[in-house]
Amino acid sequence: MTKKKIFIIAGTVVLVAVLAGLVLPKILNGSKEELVAEAPPVVTAQKPQIRSIEISNELMGTIEPDSIVHVTPLDSGEVTSVAVKTGDTVTAGQLLCVIDTKKVESTRIAMETSRITYEDAKKNLDRYTVLHAAGDVSDADYQSTVDKVEISRLQYENAKISYNLQVESSQVTAPISGKVESFNISVHDMISPQTAICVISGDGGKSLTFYVSERIVNGLKAGDSIRVEKNGTDHDATITEVSTMVDSSSGLFKVKASIPSGDTLATGTSVKLYVTAQKAENVLTVPVDSIYYEAGKPFIYTYLDGTLKKNAVTIGLTNNEYAEVQSGITADDQVVVTWTSELYDGSKVTLSEENTQGNETGVETSASAQ
Repeated sequence: MTKKKIFIIAGTVVLVAVLAGLVLPKILNGSKEELVAEAPPVVTAQKPQIRSIEISNELMGTIEPDSIVHVTPLDSGEVTSVAVKTGDTVTAGQLLCVIDTKKVESTRIAMETSRITYEDAKKNLDRYTVLHAAGDVSDADYQSTVDKVEISRLQYENAKISYNLQVESSQVTAPISGKVESFNISVHDMISPQTAICVISGDGGKSLTFYVSERIVNGLKAGDSIRVEKNGTDHDATITEVSTMVDSSSGLFKVKASIPSGDTLATGTSVKLYVTAQKAENVLTVPVDSIYYEAGKPFIYTYLDGTLKKNAVTIGLTNNEYAEVQSGITADDQVVVTWTSELYDGSKVTLSEENTQGNETGVETSASAQ
């Protein structure tokens, strides 16, 4: 055991001596190994650009006619005839159905009675006029006859109005020109003013109804353009109404738009639509990848004379590519758009060959505005 330990110790001494023999001569000679300095990292920089940023939202909407009317009768009665069916195209004033209200004939008789009374009163006035001119009728009697004629005329006019109203009530006509989307009655049905006879969609384009959140509705107004997509085909639409009251059934805000070229879109179908919820026009922007965050606060590195500067910035509207910079840099700054692990305030860097060539030839290296 003692010999083995001595042997190991001796071997260690020899190894140390060998290593010392390799190192000591360099120290004694006063020479030391030089450290090679690493080259500064290469970065790419570009100037901020003035552009407009939009944020679009994809939503779903329902196609409706541009104008739609629910037709109801003015009076109760039995349907005696129908003149149209679902799918028919009608013109304004066209007969839809006839109702027996049990009042048309009675008002017609009353009108005829009033007419006869009025005509008799006029004949009597003609006779009295001659007698009054001859002095055979007093002024008072003559004036009384004139008054009776006027009363008879008014009664006749009133009877005509009543009759026409009953005829109108019994003959239901189309209030607008368009397509009969649904027709809900048949002959011998008993109907009332609460009965929906039919639904007519007006001629022309289609409209679109959709619902949005409060965040989106604040960026919408009547006259804004939106894009509608159905089965791979795009249609242009224009917002016509933006509700300022929350819809009780959905908890959202109702918006309507007009689609002039939407004749091929079936009523009641669902479509995709794209609205611009937020927009910043002609603002200073940088690529989103050039923005860094520290403790939740944004900053940007800029390049000047081979050195980086860390700039605290205020960021506005941002999309997938660009961000609005409201403060912290100017349009003349060179914003670093590449990343290395050696980016920090005051670090020495080298511009990429692309930047150098662009500066030598006077070619702007920043991205063009979109």
